[in-house]
Amino acid sequence: MTATHQRATTKRKTAPATQVSFHKKPDHLTLAERQRELRRALVTDKKQEFTVTRQEGDHPVFADYMVKNLSSDTAYKVALRSKKPGPNFCTCPDLKTNLLGTCKHIEAVLHSIEQNKKLAPLLQSVYLPAYSSLYLKYGSEREVRLRIGTERATTYQALAKQYCDDELRLHPTAFKHIDKFLLRAQRISPDFRCYKDVVDFIATIRDGHTRQALITRNINQRKKYFDKLITTPLYPFQKDGVLFAAKAGRSLIADDMGLGKTIQAIGAAELFQKEFGVSNVLVVCPTSLKYQWQAEIKRFCGKEAVVLEGDALTRHRTYGSYGYFIISYNVVGADIAAINKADFDLVILDEAQRIKNWQTKTAQAVKKIASKYAIVLTGTPIENKLEELYSIIQFIDPFKLGPLYKFLANHEIRNEAGKVVGYHNLNQIQKVLSDIVIRRTKQTVLKQLPSRTDKQILVPLTAEQTVIHEEYAVMVSRLVSKWKRFGFLDEKDRQRLLIALNCMRMVADSTYILDQTTRFDTKIEELMSLLDNALATRGNKVVVFSQWQRMTSLVEQELNSQHIGFAHLHGGIPSSKRKGLLDDFHNNPACLVFLSTDAGGVGLNLQSASTVINLDLPWNPAVLEQRIGRIHRHGQKQNVNVINLISKDSIEQRMIDVLKFKSSLFAGALDGGEDKIFMGEDKFKRFMGQVEHVTHQSEPLATKQNAVTPVTQSSHAKRQLPLTPDLNTAAANLFKNLAETLSDQQKSEKLISSFTAKDAKTGKPYLKIPLENEQMVTNALNALNGLISKFTK
Repeated sequence: MTATHQRATTKRKTAPATQVSFHKKPDHLTLAERQRELRRALVTDKKQEFTVTRQEGDHPVFADYMVKNLSSDTAYKVALRSKKPGPNFCTCPDLKTNLLGTCKHIEAVLHSIEQNKKLAPLLQSVYLPAYSSLYLKYGSEREVRLRIGTERATTYQALAKQYCDDELRLHPTAFKHIDKFLLRAQRISPDFRCYKDVVDFIATIRDGHTRQALITRNINQRKKYFDKLITTPLYPFQKDGVLFAAKAGRSLIADDMGLGKTIQAIGAAELFQKEFGVSNVLVVCPTSLKYQWQAEIKRFCGKEAVVLEGDALTRHRTYGSYGYFIISYNVVGADIAAINKADFDLVILDEAQRIKNWQTKTAQAVKKIASKYAIVLTGTPIENKLEELYSIIQFIDPFKLGPLYKFLANHEIRNEAGKVVGYHNLNQIQKVLSDIVIRRTKQTVLKQLPSRTDKQILVPLTAEQTVIHEEYAVMVSRLVSKWKRFGFLDEKDRQRLLIALNCMRMVADSTYILDQTTRFDTKIEELMSLLDNALATRGNKVVVFSQWQRMTSLVEQELNSQHIGFAHLHGGIPSSKRKGLLDDFHNNPACLVFLSTDAGGVGLNLQSASTVINLDLPWNPAVLEQRIGRIHRHGQKQNVNVINLISKDSIEQRMIDVLKFKSSLFAGALDGGEDKIFMGEDKFKRFMGQVEHVTHQSEPLATKQNAVTPVTQSSHAKRQLPLTPDLNTAAANLFKNLAETLSDQQKSEKLISSFTAKDAKTGKPYLKIPLENEQMVTNALNALNGLISKFTK
């Protein structure tokens, strides 16, 4: 039949159907029914636009089609065999994992046919092809099945009795003899079909069995096998990690930071090359870690890895068929065709939390990388939501956790309004992932690691810091009261809340972070005292972390004044210069201190130091552990001291346990912790409860270690008049998309300074708000019923 082109988005003369909510499941629909309706709605409601092209087939409607999504510029092949879900097939990933028997591409084909008055009635007919085929049925478990057509049906039924069960499922034992089965099926009829996904599925199963047998025979029975695998001895738990990755084929090593995930990945890569014929390995990592990976590959196995840089054309020419190749996440999208053309046997993803948001372009690009084997590395596969773990597991095995809608339904707890209020059945996830995820905490392998001592040191705020801190606390308190009174905060108030909370954290370090003019603080004085003690022992080195670059810049000034050698890394340092900073710190005896912000310190190996000092506490406990993991990690031969400087009677002191929810979520899903946790009425209500906790007076911080007596006021603290008591809340009208800005340290500092100025006469800092006209102020005042105070100009 001549190919015809039909637009799936042709206008209908009938009234549009009632739209399905994309945010809440109607009570009358099951989970699966709603998901099918959502996919149908993408076509019928023109949420996305498709073109449908008929390709081949001997039936007027039941044939093969090519469907192109004009929104994403992707195309997939659809085999239409029925109007009902189930018998149809599409080459898209969604159909293979959603357990629905349909997808938006199949719905686009059905919709295009339904628009044709002559063809639409034919969809009601039953279609059974003459040819027989071996196909892969996608469900909770994938199954290889035989479909018997009308041609030579009796002969195929006789063949099925030898290889299949009563439901025509191919026996797993028949996988070993699949070649013989296909040969006999082809002899019965040359039109017999075996689809590619069947071949790939059976090949993966057989490869796994072969791998397991080889490991048992060649590795487990040879006690000294690991002695010659890489140049550095492995701890027992690291040998277990290498073997786990080799047995799984595609796996996630989710060990705590500092346990040597990199060396385990390199060891596994060498094992794959030695035993399974792997020839080329692709390492995908953050830009700042490319040269560290290159150095460690050289160190652990003596091989030269190629770091791919330069323009796209240069990179594409460099991808090769043998050896280690290293790229950053931000080039995967542009290089995906060249990457897959190079046909890498093994892909290693480092700091894989970069793909935790499945909706980002980076995550989508990375998941298009094709490879037989994969090793994914991250110490924090979950930081906030279960979807993060799901997204990472998708790269390893897209079938493992089932469809996302079903996964969330099984583990989320929702209130009557449909809001997520908690998670349950978390230990079930651990069981499901046990054959592809390995995770060891430092506690479980503590005897194999250097000892670590943690200490909390309370330092007082200066009077000037206290005034500013309390002014922002008053603003937060008012917003909390408003929320408690009305049960709601609009977007502007939420943005004001975020700004106030971050300002409280900034001023707890130093007033300089806010206004870049005054210098009231005590932490730096305490830091310099700690450095004096730590550096008194020859050979000792110290790492100092802060979220704020302005804070590390103040430390830089003090180190310069006391002629102490240091390296300073932050987000503004280009990747080309980072290796030099690290080399200087590791190899230069005069470089004693390494200053770093969170933005600059991801993935660094700083174990030449024995002390880490945190000038402030991050919101996320995983970030705090990530800092410490830069030093307290595999290869560390010294006892590690961790010191957290906490401003007394500030938001810092009260936020010590504020994020236990996030830690509990992580522990429940991966560490075998609590199986059920709650957020409260909803996420925001829980958040507001935390805000109320950290911004009201509480008992002094209780520490597990002996707290150092609070230090006296810093010698750098200067006397200055307090700030204006109230901030003009009209600024909320100007704060758009600030949540994203405040999550970035440099942007946050720049934002704060752009809204502050100093009065020339009084010397008082004040908030400056550029307004379009005076009417804007009037409107804001009227809307807030006179609760907004005017600010001094």
